[in-house]
Amino acid sequence: MRVGSVDDIELLCGIDADASQLYVAAGLELSFPDDPAFSRAERRQWLVSLACGDVLIAAEPGGRAVGFAATRMLDAQPHLEQLSVLRSFMRKGIGRALLDATERMARKSGADSLTLTTYSHLAWTRPFYERAGFSILPDTGCGPEILEVLAYERYWLPCADRRVAMRKVFADAV
Repeated sequence: MRVGSVDDIELLCGIDADASQLYVAAGLELSFPDDPAFSRAERRQWLVSLACGDVLIAAEPGGRAVGFAATRMLDAQPHLEQLSVLRSFMRKGIGRALLDATERMARKSGADSLTLTTYSHLAWTRPFYERAGFSILPDTGCGPEILEVLAYERYWLPCADRRVAMRKVFADAV
């Protein structure tokens, strides 16, 4: 695993495009008629995370990048912006290794929790994070920046009512 740099932006986009095919297969195809604003905004955020050293990239032994985790700060806490793994490398522990490394980085920075947003109804999203110790954070428990992200995702993404925030409170911070 290594920290990404801005030169890795195309790697991230390629990995995410491949991983996103799972959503298409589940009927959640993204369609932005004549307006790629969501994709541009996502790419800009990943560039910011890359520039800040807040992207971890997992690679196979030959060095090929196969997954990444991008974070940023929201409401003064680390927020997992994106976790993506190439489909051919899924179910091999890479996503969990990226999540664990992200949590270690968050703890090392002094954070007491880690947040993320995801779909609540897909077998490979919410249950994955719950097994890692995350729980759904009701909108009433979200800070203003996470609420802003949720509103943005609920506007652009399909199944808006299924987008949720999740948080893991670190045991040593309780």
